[in-house]
Amino acid sequence: MKPLYTLGLAALLPFVATAQEAAAIDPSGQVETMAEEVAEAYGPRNAADVVFADLMFEFRPVVVFGDSPADPNFIRQMELLQRDLPALQLRDVVLITDTDPEARGEWRMKLRPRGFSLVLMDKDLRPVIRKPLPWEVREITAAIDKFPLRRQEILERNPAGRR
Repeated sequence: MKPLYTLGLAALLPFVATAQEAAAIDPSGQVETMAEEVAEAYGPRNAADVVFADLMFEFRPVVVFGDSPADPNFIRQMELLQRDLPALQLRDVVLITDTDPEARGEWRMKLRPRGFSLVLMDKDLRPVIRKPLPWEVREITAAIDKFPLRRQEILERNPAGRR
């Protein structure tokens, strides 16, 4: 597991260095704009603002449903996800939230959750795992790394299969 964290951190170092250089060169807040763009791309995003088909083969949606924004499981899940967003971004995860069952949005109609639900989907937008309780990022990333498309991505990046 350590080699994956090392690899993940090594992959992020150029971005950190670039951000530090940008801050030194342009103290006008450009770095904050870059961080906002990353957050906008990976979420969390409201399900009402995300078109289901637009994510096909681009992102792995992790959809968090709740009956209200005050749902304790929903709040707990969002806290757990915020702890390690880089690990999710490394796997092309986009976080999508839906806390309005009355709206009957596209995501809710396709995935049909009951109460709180965490749904992990692959890039082909097929639901792979559904959980009725919050999960740690470590558990989510371990599950994603077992998805067929993710395994294929890993092999394409490292054809020799070395870690």
